[in-house]
Amino acid sequence: MRRFFAVTLLCLILGGCMVGPDYRRPVVLTPQSWRFGEKEAKELTDTAWWEQFNDPVLNELIAVALRENKDLKTATARVEEFRGRYVVARAPMFPQIGAGASPGRERTTELGQTPLPTGTPNPTELYQANFFVSWEIDLWGKLRRASEAARADLIGTEEGKRAVVLSLVTSVAGAYVNLRDLDRQLEIAKRTAKSREESHNIFILRFQAGYVSELELSQARSEYERALATIPAIEKTIAQQEDALSLLLGRNPAAVGRGKVIDALEVPVVPAGLPSDLLERRPDIRQAEQELIAANAQIGVARAQFFPSISLTGLFGWESTRLSQLFTGPARMWSWAVPITQPIFTGGAISAEVKVAEAIREEALLQYQKAIQNAFRDMEDSLIDQRHTREQLDAQARQVEALRTYDSTARLRYENGYTSYIEVLDAERSLFDAELAYTQTKGGLLQALINIYKALGGGWVVSAEKMTVPAAHGGHIPLDP
Repeated sequence: MRRFFAVTLLCLILGGCMVGPDYRRPVVLTPQSWRFGEKEAKELTDTAWWEQFNDPVLNELIAVALRENKDLKTATARVEEFRGRYVVARAPMFPQIGAGASPGRERTTELGQTPLPTGTPNPTELYQANFFVSWEIDLWGKLRRASEAARADLIGTEEGKRAVVLSLVTSVAGAYVNLRDLDRQLEIAKRTAKSREESHNIFILRFQAGYVSELELSQARSEYERALATIPAIEKTIAQQEDALSLLLGRNPAAVGRGKVIDALEVPVVPAGLPSDLLERRPDIRQAEQELIAANAQIGVARAQFFPSISLTGLFGWESTRLSQLFTGPARMWSWAVPITQPIFTGGAISAEVKVAEAIREEALLQYQKAIQNAFRDMEDSLIDQRHTREQLDAQARQVEALRTYDSTARLRYENGYTSYIEVLDAERSLFDAELAYTQTKGGLLQALINIYKALGGGWVVSAEKMTVPAAHGGHIPLDP
C-alpha cells in the first residue's frame, strides 16, 4: 500500500508538465483613431442606447424580443450544451470512483468432462460487492489541454450568444425605424393622392365647362393615378416589415404596435471609442479569439499521444458464496495496478493528428484576424454613413422647402394664366419625390446610428443579455396597435 501512495505522489509531482504551445494573444495592428470620428461623440457604449429614441413602444418591443426570440433561445440552449461539454472534458482529471454488486446463482452440468467433486453443492450461489477507482495521471497535460479547449469553447459559445443579443437588439431597432419610415411615406402618398384627387375633380368640372383641354385633364389624371399606385406598394412593404419584426419578436406574423412618428424620434448620440476597444467590446471578436485558444490547446492534446499513458486502478470489495458471510474478514478482497501504455507504431496517425490540429489553429488565427478587420470596416463604414447621411438630410430638407415654394408659385402662376399646367405638374411631382426621399434619408440616418452601436459593441450587450430572463406566467405584453 505504501508503494501505491508513493507512485501516486510521484505522478502528481510530474503532472505539472504540459506539452503543446501556451496561448499568447497575437499582435494586431490597430489604427490610432477613426478616420471619420465625431468630435462631439460621447462614451455611451455601456448604456441602453435604444432608450435615447425616447419611444416606450420601441423599448417594449426590444424587451419582448430578448425574452421570446427563437434564435436567442437557441443560443442560450447552446451555452448550456457547452457548459455540460466542459464538465465532461474536465471530469477525467479527477479519480473516477464507482461501486458494484453482483448477487447470482449458478448450476453446473454434472455430466461434463470434469465431474463435480463429491459433496459440492449444485447449484451454487455467489455474492460480490466492491468499490473501484481509476485515475489517469495527466503527466503530459493531455487532460488539462482538453479541459482548456473545452473551457474556451464554452466561453466562445457565451460570446456567440452575446453576438446574437447584439444583432437582435439592433435588428429590432432597425426594423422599427424602417416601419415608422414606411408609415411616414404612406402618409405622404395618401396626402398627395387626396390633393391630386381634388385637383382632378376640379379639372373634370373645368373640362366639362370648356375651360381646360382634354390634354390638361389627362395630365391631372395621370399624376393622380401615379400617387394612387404608390400607396399599395408602400402598404405591401409595411405588411412585410411587420411580419419580419414579428419573427424577431418570436411570434407569428401579425400587426405591430406603433409609438412615436419618425420625425418625433430622438436622434441617438454618436458613441465614442478607439479602434483598439473593439478587441474587448465586440462579441464576435472575443468569440473568434476563444476559438483560437481552443484550437491552440488541441495541439497539446494531439502531441500528448506520443507519450506514455499512465493510470492508477484499484478495487476493494467482498466475495462469498453465502450472503450472510459477504461482509466478513475472510470474504474481503482488494487489488491495485498501474497500467502503462505507450504507442509504438500507429502508421503516422498521431503525427497526422498533430498536423491537423496545427492547421486548425492556423485557420482559427486567420479567422480571428479577419474578424478584427471586418470590425474595423464595420465601424468606419458606419461613421462614414452617418456623417454623410446627415449632410444629405440637411440638403434634402432645404430642397423640400424650396420645392414647396415652387409648387405654390407654379399653381398661382397657372391660376393667373402666366404658365401652362405642365409647370404645376412638374412642381407637384418634384415635391412628392423629394418628400419621400427626405423621409427615407431620415430613416437611413437613424439606421446608420444604430449600426454604429452595433459595430462598436460595448457593455450594453451584457445589460441586454440580463433582460433575456423569461417573463413570468401570464406576463404577456400586447403589441397589437
